[in-house]
Amino acid sequence: MVGELIADRYELQELAGSGGMSSVYRAHDRLLERLVAIKVLHEQYSKDPEYVERFRREAQAIARLSHPNIVTVIDRGEHEGRQYIVFEHVAGENLKETVQRLGPLPVGRALALAHQAARGLAFAHQHGVVHRDVKPHNVLIDTEGTAKVTDFGIARSVGREDGITETGTVLGTSDYLAPEQAAGQRVDACSDQYSLGALLYELLAGDVPYPAPNVVTAAMRHLNDPVPSIRSVRPEISPRVDAMVRRAMAKRPEDRYPTTDALIAALEACILEERQEGAADDGQTEVFQRPSPVSAGRRHGPRGPGVRWLAIALGLVLIAAAVSIGILSTRDGNGLPIVGDDDTANPAQVRIQALADYDPPAGGGDGAEHPEAVSRATDGDPSTYWTTERYSDFESKDGVGLVLETARPAALGRLVVRSDTPGFEAVVKAGSKADGPFEDVSKSAQVGTRTTFELDTGDKEYRYYLIWITSLDSVAHVNEVRAR
Repeated sequence: MVGELIADRYELQELAGSGGMSSVYRAHDRLLERLVAIKVLHEQYSKDPEYVERFRREAQAIARLSHPNIVTVIDRGEHEGRQYIVFEHVAGENLKETVQRLGPLPVGRALALAHQAARGLAFAHQHGVVHRDVKPHNVLIDTEGTAKVTDFGIARSVGREDGITETGTVLGTSDYLAPEQAAGQRVDACSDQYSLGALLYELLAGDVPYPAPNVVTAAMRHLNDPVPSIRSVRPEISPRVDAMVRRAMAKRPEDRYPTTDALIAALEACILEERQEGAADDGQTEVFQRPSPVSAGRRHGPRGPGVRWLAIALGLVLIAAAVSIGILSTRDGNGLPIVGDDDTANPAQVRIQALADYDPPAGGGDGAEHPEAVSRATDGDPSTYWTTERYSDFESKDGVGLVLETARPAALGRLVVRSDTPGFEAVVKAGSKADGPFEDVSKSAQVGTRTTFELDTGDKEYRYYLIWITSLDSVAHVNEVRAR
């Protein structure tokens, strides 16, 4: 009750919120003279050993997670038979309240907030903790605009076999459930990644990715419906951002980013693209700084303008260097790999990246063609591939394709396509925008295991090239694309 004194120390001042298992109060810590937040387990659960254990595990999990983007645990105990956890007080609102108040957020702001939340989750994952209930309600924004992940109430340690919330039990919030979570299967860090992708979709769209009248319908949509494109709601959003969100929300965990750190790198590439395209600074320039975790209870001293802008400048220099390294690497699809007709360095080689799938509704498509697999076409690994759907009647549509992006506009002379499903027909097109229109720059050809398309751009430089598949039998794979 408001006014009650817990453990002769914490005076409850105001009910801040209430959920299925617990209530959260703002309280005054009489010992240290500060505001705190106290989560108190509901009375009906206080006598249930499973809920008490889950509550205890939450405190243990977060107590070892000292990070600027995770709400800090201060204390834990029992008061008159009721379990409680004491957290740092975060003055501000949660992301759900932000979206309800403002609607869809500016792209740069949404990416920055998701980036900060991802950093907190990555730190938890590195310490063996999976959140399992990532949603806008559980990301708090303080008065300085910093995102802090909270409420690890159904978190569990990776590999833990303690009999609590085992496989077959569905926990989490239906609007953000990963498919494997909705199916009651075991979850891991990739499940948190999916939920963060759904969260980012909501920040950008102003609504959840799968609106539904009830929790069962929502769970079924996460299991069965195609991953939505944010560009269908906000066409001005770049294909890179769209592809990043859709990969994070891929139905199969193995089709998502391999690690949360890889997702963070993709978010940073999207933020840099937004700024390079002239997006207005949203006050989140410091999003790229990676401060060392602070110890529990440690506070930052005030920073003057000179120190702040020096930190910003150093952060941007470090990120520019990191991006340069990523561009020169061929180990993943987050940068622009150097590719060519062979594996040796050559001045004629051109940096190119598989950017997005292309299945326009105007041509009979549904707007999506395995977006989660796009990056595999230029990841430097010929054993992986981007794939089309499996068709029994391809004649009903104009075609389907894969959009490629060069580091800068270029008049390519040839494109080499490798495929382990030879026999489909394709043509190479080019355009100045990632979503078209595109015009033919090659002759149509039947793709074999290794096919070279000779390109004629009329000396016109294009940044976007499209492998446009016009005829196929069943399915087509694009394993690797190389350009000159």
